[in-house]
Amino acid sequence: MNRKILAQVPLFKDLPEHELDHLASMLRVRELPPDTLLFSEGDVGDRFYTVIYGEVEVIKALGTEEEWVLGLRGPGDFIGELSLLNRNGLRTASVRSVGEAAMWEMTLAEFDELLYRNPLMAFEVVRVLSKRLIEGENATILDLREKNRQLAQAYLELKLAQVQIIEKEKLEHELKLAYRIQMSILPQELPRLPCFDFGARVVPARAVGGDFFGVIPLAGDKVAIFVGDVSDKGVPSAIFMARTHALLSAEAHRRATPSQVLKRVNRLLAEIGSAPLFVTVLYGLLDCRNGQFSYARAGHELPLIADAKGGVSMVSWAEGQLLGVMDDPQIDEEQIAIPSGGTLLLYTDGILDGRNPQGEPFGVKRLAAQLAKLQGSQAQAICDQLLQDLLAFQAGSPQDDDITLLAICAQA
Repeated sequence: MNRKILAQVPLFKDLPEHELDHLASMLRVRELPPDTLLFSEGDVGDRFYTVIYGEVEVIKALGTEEEWVLGLRGPGDFIGELSLLNRNGLRTASVRSVGEAAMWEMTLAEFDELLYRNPLMAFEVVRVLSKRLIEGENATILDLREKNRQLAQAYLELKLAQVQIIEKEKLEHELKLAYRIQMSILPQELPRLPCFDFGARVVPARAVGGDFFGVIPLAGDKVAIFVGDVSDKGVPSAIFMARTHALLSAEAHRRATPSQVLKRVNRLLAEIGSAPLFVTVLYGLLDCRNGQFSYARAGHELPLIADAKGGVSMVSWAEGQLLGVMDDPQIDEEQIAIPSGGTLLLYTDGILDGRNPQGEPFGVKRLAAQLAKLQGSQAQAICDQLLQDLLAFQAGSPQDDDITLLAICAQA
């Protein structure tokens, strides 16, 4: 080993030439393949090393979640000295090669003899150790600052998450309350008449929705019946729904024709405020004496009429325009008779637009076919079964729109 190479190592540079010659003949070379462990933290150390070429990393808590690389040591750096200075001789960290590396190896006895012969070399060891200590303290301070910053950030995020959770819980509570209020607006019990049986189902797509219906007994053996569907979904739609339902319920007692009721509701909606929403409505009067149903339709879905034998047809119709859009909408006015043992089905487009996993809509033809199979059933059973038919058709596909069904069955 050339003593000129040893003379370039900071630890040995001040040694006399004869000492360098002695080291050159004494030191052994230890070669390490890449990613090779030289020694582990906690090992008993009796060797001191000086890096010739390559790099090694000094690691605390190797293989644990707290693993931390203290630093890299390159050519000229020495490692393993602390175990020689500690009384118990234990390694204070692990050392692993980064790439290929080589180093000179010296035993504890050889190191002690070298220090004995050259005591000034101890100053170089202390200088390097002091430098490493300062670097280690600075790294620790920086690491603590970073961890404090991360903890502060995590605490802030936790506070924000807590606020969001509280707000979400408040919103969910308010939506549940809104749902109960909305459902309380709708009829809690349907009229029980000698000649007619009523059934209904309402299923919002969200916590609250825009569908509604009403069945209001009037004087003279008549019943006001209506079904509506507000555009959009959610809270704004629910508020507009409650407003429209209240107006229709109030107008039902004014002894006006169905067309007059819808036109007046449209005017009142405009006077109350210009919300960016509209509503489709079918409003009619059922004469319980003869089964005649006179109704007006403002852009709503056409009713289905089924006879006692299961024949289902869609009623005749004319153009009908939405409420809440134009000052004087065109209203479709019709009159039909519910046959003995037959059923009149009113509904919103949510049941028609329900889709299966392939994207196919339930549609009016399928609704009519299912209704035909249910003739002879009670009105509520018809609504419940039609909803089950839709759910089976959807096969787990999400509900995109509110669903309302209202069945009126004439007793045979």
